[in-house]
Amino acid sequence: MAQDTSMTDTGAAESMGERMSLTDLASGGPQSRFDRVLQWIPRLLSSKPHVIALTLLGVYLVVLPLFGVIVSNKAELIGGNYTNVTSDIGACIAAGGTLHLISQSRKRMKLDQERLTLLREVHCLLHHVHPSAAAELGQPAPRSHTDEH
Repeated sequence: MAQDTSMTDTGAAESMGERMSLTDLASGGPQSRFDRVLQWIPRLLSSKPHVIALTLLGVYLVVLPLFGVIVSNKAELIGGNYTNVTSDIGACIAAGGTLHLISQSRKRMKLDQERLTLLREVHCLLHHVHPSAAAELGQPAPRSHTDEH
């Protein structure tokens, strides 16, 4: 049983290390004002008002001309064409998806850390309750919970 627990600890630590690399893209503490401004760009791009505005722009520049409404050259120059509008909407969706993945990864990492802490506490309690069984398995004497931190 003790060997299974140590393998679980190792597996959890390795999976947490893999997840750490995902969240390194959006660190929790920006260093400068420019970094803080850059962190808001994906949130703004994926916001509902921005997606709605781009959809309305797409209707104006793409759908209405199909029904005979004349769109000025200046409006097309400023607003773009269907390729620009659809790629902008795709970028908004991608930004929102990235933010969602980072958020989910942070939640999973926090839960994994809590599970690992709980597993270590249970392991330590089992050593205290059954020290003779642990000694038979060749396990070292248990460390106190405060020694790990």
